[in-house]
Amino acid sequence: MVKQKILIIDDEPDIRDVLKIILECEGFEVYEAKDGVDGLEKVHKASPDLVILDYKMPKMDGHEVCQILKKDILLRHMPIIMLTGKGETQDKIKGINAGADDYLVKPFDPQELVARIKMIVRRSTRDLDANPLSRLPGNVTIMNELDAAIKGNAAFAICYVDLDKFKSFNDTYGFEHGDEVIRETARIILNAVHELGNREDFVGHIGGDDFVFLTTISKSETICNKIINDFDMVAPSFYNQEDRERGYTIANDRQGNQMEIKLLSVSIGIVTNEYRAINHVVEIGEIGAELKKLAKATEGSNFVKDSRKDE
Repeated sequence: MVKQKILIIDDEPDIRDVLKIILECEGFEVYEAKDGVDGLEKVHKASPDLVILDYKMPKMDGHEVCQILKKDILLRHMPIIMLTGKGETQDKIKGINAGADDYLVKPFDPQELVARIKMIVRRSTRDLDANPLSRLPGNVTIMNELDAAIKGNAAFAICYVDLDKFKSFNDTYGFEHGDEVIRETARIILNAVHELGNREDFVGHIGGDDFVFLTTISKSETICNKIINDFDMVAPSFYNQEDRERGYTIANDRQGNQMEIKLLSVSIGIVTNEYRAINHVVEIGEIGAELKKLAKATEGSNFVKDSRKDE
């Protein structure tokens, strides 16, 4: 069973030690950060399921850290428990206003702390079956959203997004760099949908380098174009200078022969019910896979929209 991860951000080593002992005894995987700046770095590296955040710290206080995390479209769903001093009412209010999900007053009762953490993590997991890497909704929510779109009897566009050459990138640069690519791709998709889509549009993470978003037909191509342009702009930054300048990496195939592998690109398949009826979620997946395959057949980033009609 995968352990749930908790990040403690507190400048007092004694508090961190006590929390670490309590939480590890309860089966959590615990990470520590000594101040707000260190905490923000650890959040991106560890992708915790919950953050315990002290309000008063050097360099950057808990209020500012909380605000930054809650503004990040990938991290805003991550629960935060704020620790405040006894009688510091304004700190509690500011922490809650900054987006903290709960607060505890120091010195805290260990049993109450554990109970609150389990309650918040349970609620968070139930409300959002988040992908642990991107924090986007996972397959359960995706299936529900697609099923609702079909039953809604309205026109829709379901866009499947996939990265090209991602396995080769992982093999060359390692999984940590690959995870950064996944997170940045998620941000690009979310930003495009939020900027150009509709309020009720949905973005999900199927797994690995596969994403999906649901929008209206009229906005689907505009969103796809922005995703492609934004991804192509940032993709070279994933590589070292040598690979970036020559525009490809060099890797060996299974026979040991050297191959030139182009830089990462993105392929998108747009499934719609504009010209034909779609009656089941399985149909959407099958059509989406077919369209992505067509998009990948062309070098570089592009999208393919289904325009076939019922016979």
